[in-house]
Amino acid sequence: MGRPPVLPVDKKLGLVVRVMSGELSAAEAAREAGVSEQSVSNWRRQFIEGGRNGLAGESGKDTGEASRVAELTQENAMLKTMIAELYMELRKYGRSAAVRPPQPRGKTRPGRLVN
Repeated sequence: MGRPPVLPVDKKLGLVVRVMSGELSAAEAAREAGVSEQSVSNWRRQFIEGGRNGLAGESGKDTGEASRVAELTQENAMLKTMIAELYMELRKYGRSAAVRPPQPRGKTRPGRLVN
């Protein structure tokens, strides 16, 4: 048997609230939604954990995700600094240096012409 379609969050929330208030049992909610009783229990557990994290002042992000965001923020700042430094180098030499390569100074010998 194939996997049932994913229910919208609002539908899951409504079922979980009704289960927690005692209006429905987990089995009745599962039958109504067309999912397993285990799915309803998982939604209830996730709902409680989310509420606990919210009351604790956590944003709900895993520590791994939060550290990755911090790492990317630091890398972004470093890259912005690097771009600013390169921009200042270009300004120091003027626009013409960015458009054409520098010309050699002193005596130069012309290259051989090839037919």
